[in-house]
Amino acid sequence: MTPDHVPGSHAPARRAVVTGALAGATALLFGTGTGTGTASAAASRPLVLRLPAPTGPHAVGATVRHLVDPSRDDPWAPAIGVRELMVTVFRPAASGRGFPRLPQLTPDAAGVFAFLAPLVHPALPETGVDWAATLTHARAGAPPLPGRRPVLVYSPGGGDSRALGGSLAIDLASHGWTVVTVDHPGDASEVEFPDERPGRDRIRTTVLRPDLDAGTFRTMIDTRVADLRFVLDALGLDRVGLYGHSAGGTAVAQALHEDPRVAAAVNLEGYLDLMDGVLLPVAREGTDRPLLLAGTDGFRDARLDRSWSALLAHGGPVARRQLSDSHHWVFTDYAALVPQLRAAGLTTAAGRAGMVGTVDPRVSVPAVRGLVRSFFARHLPVPGHGARHGSGAGRPDLRRGPGSAPPARQRRSPQ
Repeated sequence: MTPDHVPGSHAPARRAVVTGALAGATALLFGTGTGTGTASAAASRPLVLRLPAPTGPHAVGATVRHLVDPSRDDPWAPAIGVRELMVTVFRPAASGRGFPRLPQLTPDAAGVFAFLAPLVHPALPETGVDWAATLTHARAGAPPLPGRRPVLVYSPGGGDSRALGGSLAIDLASHGWTVVTVDHPGDASEVEFPDERPGRDRIRTTVLRPDLDAGTFRTMIDTRVADLRFVLDALGLDRVGLYGHSAGGTAVAQALHEDPRVAAAVNLEGYLDLMDGVLLPVAREGTDRPLLLAGTDGFRDARLDRSWSALLAHGGPVARRQLSDSHHWVFTDYAALVPQLRAAGLTTAAGRAGMVGTVDPRVSVPAVRGLVRSFFARHLPVPGHGARHGSGAGRPDLRRGPGSAPPARQRRSPQ
């Protein structure tokens, strides 16, 4: 797989691109107003955030792909005439030496994100962070190791881009999986394309608003399920694992139900119903393929319990786990980034707790990585390395909450 564009290499002037994207975001996103609840910190030098290193034996290479589905109109912008996706493919590499580290956000995407961040997540600061300076631990263009490897596909939460799930994806790739992270344009905060086309700018911003209604939520989930299935078609994938956060977790659970090519899935705190209370088919009918429901004690509510319990009542290879002292975005890169913001005085203690909880990232990051990795090591293992992946780092902090499925038949995996 070759990249369809090289991050950081753009024809239009950066200022024009960012200005146009921000104008669209201002009109479509949240109207007027700015984020609230963050601490103000006047720093002479913007903070540079750091992502945790992967723990596997392999270097990781990354390529960026632009996928176009001509069979669908975009539900959020029909004038485009097709449905477009941006994905990043992370694969184990023999060596990353000589290849640049992939930025979490390109300069243009970072400029848009800096504006949108406190609107999408009010705990994030309006100023004081150099969002373009954060580097991932993947190497852009590094050639992959030879041989076929099991593939995992990631769907981010509503309002988030695939960039905020890179740390977990890269860790999984360092242990031998190929991981594809997917952006869902229209609901993602910002998606950067290789170029402009009629009906959209080169950087496309979210249409979601705080007053999300049931119809919009249904469209978002239906679109994401179709997007995931199209990625399998476009990349010629079969027998894959899916994992997703929030709305992405909802989508991967439903995609597991609909598509026999999905061998197993991890739902990281996504509801299994629609906003009007109607259960999704996967919750109504159950599944005969492995599905992990992973949540936090800070986000758990009656709606989540009801929809997850409906699925668990069917039995089958479904399990529920809960991370303690944590909150909804602990499953993303924010687990490592928000505590750094708090330490720099760029968010409040309440802001940190409301995003990722009070858990130390030295606990939460390996706990989440170990949970997801051990699940896929059992159900979609890397050939010759299955046993090594089942260590489940951070396992003591992952507990079965009330209403969980019975323990698995073995003890070595917390799935």
